[in-house]
Amino acid sequence: MAAAAAPSPRWRCLQVVVVAWLLIAVAGTTPARSMYDEVELTWGGDHSYYFMDGDGNGGETLALCLDETNGSGFASKDAHLYGRFDIDMKLVDGHSAGTVTTFYLVPDDVPWDNHDEVDMEFLGNVTGQPYTLHTNVFVNGKGGRVQQFKLWFDPSADYHTYSIEWNPKHIIFYIDGVPIRDYKSDAASGKPFPSWQHMRLHGTLWDAEEWATRGGRDKTDWTQAPFYAYYRNLRVTPCSPSPGVAWCGAEPPESTRFQQGADAAALQQARQYVIYDYCRDPKVQKWFNDTGFVPAECSSN
Repeated sequence: MAAAAAPSPRWRCLQVVVVAWLLIAVAGTTPARSMYDEVELTWGGDHSYYFMDGDGNGGETLALCLDETNGSGFASKDAHLYGRFDIDMKLVDGHSAGTVTTFYLVPDDVPWDNHDEVDMEFLGNVTGQPYTLHTNVFVNGKGGRVQQFKLWFDPSADYHTYSIEWNPKHIIFYIDGVPIRDYKSDAASGKPFPSWQHMRLHGTLWDAEEWATRGGRDKTDWTQAPFYAYYRNLRVTPCSPSPGVAWCGAEPPESTRFQQGADAAALQQARQYVIYDYCRDPKVQKWFNDTGFVPAECSSN
């Protein structure tokens, strides 16, 4: 008798989806303000699913799946101009080279050449190597403001909280409440800063083997697929202005409401994990010298 054919990679993702939905049905109704209520699936709907993982908060975990056929992603249902965005994530485990798990802010209906964006992208690794966190800020369609960090823990072993705080003066990136980067506004120097586009939080899991791991030298090993990343406990806190001020962008120039940035000692501690800073890239520095143009945020570095 001929052996039964192995399930296709697509069916391997779908099998887990079916089981997960059965678990939700057994668990009962969905609690209010859960991940299920807060986000919508934006692509790869047959490669993502919700399940109850017993985290004690009464909500579901959203799992994103990646195989040879597709990845998956979601977005928050609401868009905000300024706020704090926190989410708990557990990343792809094992040999995750080539995969990218993301948590980022981007607007709807803004032409790509003019869009703002704030990125936290987690670049997969060869088993046993540290994950790389890739951070970037786009303003008016221009990015390249990249800082990368080697994570000092295994982000696939347990959940950790990743956060972006965005107000009129600062964009601060956090891991487990500890600031690792503070991108500051400085209108007087002409420094670009996202200040007018309402943005939604997005999460995705996708294949970027062309560049993700060691510049694309380590490719995605599809024998390890399907790959999974997990998201839970999304918290969005809209920006709160000073009393009597209509919204955060209307703070008067003399206001000190958003002057306080990230803790300087914590940021200095995080520098030991920086493996790339665009302001210190020799190739970028050469371009600065050749063009005579130095971005305002790099001129004092």
